Amino acid sequence: MKQFKFFYKIMFLFFLTLFISKSVLADDLLPIEDDFDISEIMNVDSLETNSNPIQMPTINSRAYVVIDRKSNTILVGKNENQKKKMASTTKIMTALIVIEHTNLSDTVEISKKASNTGGSRLGLKTGDKITVSDLLYGLMMRSGNDAAVALAEHVAGSITDFANLMNEKAISLGLSNTHFVTPHGLDEDEHYTTAYELALLSNYAMNNEIFAKIVGTKNYTITINGYPKTLTNTNELLGALNGVYGIKTGFTNGANRCLVTCCKRSNMDIICVVLGADTKKYRTTDSIKLIEYAFQNFTCVNIEEIFSNYFEIWKKENLQNITITKGVSNYLDITFEELPYSSIPIRNDLVDKLHVYINYESVLKAPITKGTSIGNMTLELEGKIIHSSNLFINTEIAHKNTFDYLYYFYQNLSTIFNTILQMER
Repeated sequence: MKQFKFFYKIMFLFFLTLFISKSVLADDLLPIEDDFDISEIMNVDSLETNSNPIQMPTINSRAYVVIDRKSNTILVGKNENQKKKMASTTKIMTALIVIEHTNLSDTVEISKKASNTGGSRLGLKTGDKITVSDLLYGLMMRSGNDAAVALAEHVAGSITDFANLMNEKAISLGLSNTHFVTPHGLDEDEHYTTAYELALLSNYAMNNEIFAKIVGTKNYTITINGYPKTLTNTNELLGALNGVYGIKTGFTNGANRCLVTCCKRSNMDIICVVLGADTKKYRTTDSIKLIEYAFQNFTCVNIEEIFSNYFEIWKKENLQNITITKGVSNYLDITFEELPYSSIPIRNDLVDKLHVYINYESVLKAPITKGTSIGNMTLELEGKIIHSSNLFINTEIAHKNTFDYLYYFYQNLSTIFNTILQMER
């Protein structure tokens, strides 16, 4: 009888452990049934992307967005502004804060708290010694929650203080619907973002060379206590889909499967975010569908060239119609504000519907200082402003003084006399 009780206790502990472990699963600790061979889905024809280029593919993820990296323009999205849990994509901000606040060559001794952190792990034990740089690779490639806590403690002393740094950074980037509680992304009610703001954060982070190098690495060997350990990136699209060069996976029970992807082909560079996919296979296929949809259906339009050509035509037709009152000169050198980016993706079927409009002041009063704005030039698509650029004067025009009026009178004296004589006749 005692043997049976002992057996039941062992079984109870086994299932309890299994339940607890499943509740904190993240990234590479997915259930076996959720795993798949990515080569099975790499045939784009099977992903509903070629039958009708304009038609949106079927997407499983609860929220998604694709943005242009140059302009942050949304190419396609669904629930992109809804607050969602983001699981280990949190580590994008974690890595960014670490890179900006500490020396990568520092050595970190792993605390008990860090070593006991659940979910996906780098495999750190209490007392282990490892550099910040190697912890970052473990954080982003292996999605180590233990590495996240170790880095947070090293940079800020505690998870709470590190979260404060994360939130300060979010505010500085204008991410008003993003809030962090932990450095790893395990489920917390007040830990959330939106697909669009996660895309904006990712775009900012990818401008950091150190960050971009880490998330773009497929395999890497780190050193723990002087012993090597080889890591493989959890990002299944890295090295598998044309143009992909980052950035981060994520999974918790509360967030479901998440994936942020950077992909560049020719002159088009995009970020794709999917949040809340039911399975790892769905998050992968959703990402591929959205990426292929973007590259098939959008063309990078050179708006700088469009503006320049239209502006030159406008100047020839309208510059002489601008009147300058009380100015010493009527010569105007007008230019338009430099564009922050030269091109922007436009859906193929809408390119011909782009229109440029110029609004300007036709009467100007001297004195006029260099840099004075006299209007703006807008690029519009179906009534929506795609981009606006200010028109400004590139010269100084002084106000006429008494001498200027006398000189003008002298210069035109003969004309005045002739006019008087004509009137007398």
